[in-house]
Amino acid sequence: MIREKSGDILQTECLAIAHGVAPNDDFHSGLALQLREQWPAMYKDFRHYCHDRHPKEGDLWMWSGVGGHRVICLFTQEAAYGHGKSPGKAHLEHVGHSLKALRHLIEKENLESVALPRLATGVGGLDWDDVYPLIKQHLGDLKATIEVYTVYKKEPARA
Repeated sequence: MIREKSGDILQTECLAIAHGVAPNDDFHSGLALQLREQWPAMYKDFRHYCHDRHPKEGDLWMWSGVGGHRVICLFTQEAAYGHGKSPGKAHLEHVGHSLKALRHLIEKENLESVALPRLATGVGGLDWDDVYPLIKQHLGDLKATIEVYTVYKKEPARA
């Protein structure tokens, strides 16, 4: 079931936050930067994973941290291989493959809820009107709750 939300995705009560990145992404902007600042260990583990595994576009990686927090990195953008290289743009094909992999992960891990931003539309450069139908196609009939944060509103941190 998909629910559209407005608010701060970092305040979600969902079991996981999924977001779009590139293999070897530096997490220097947008939601990725916020996640890096919130959970520095996640970013360190991500860099180690990318260095060891050389993931491909269209795949995903999940981090499970202290307190049960989970971050799912969907590889929606072109890789950033090479020292100082910036990630490339997102492609609808990569988004589709990543969402298919996310569906499989949700079912395998029995995740009851996952929060998504406006996937691949910021740094990724895609149009939301092209991406949202893919989210509906791949995740719309799941029993899990998929919260799609369509409008960002900064909210105070919970105590």
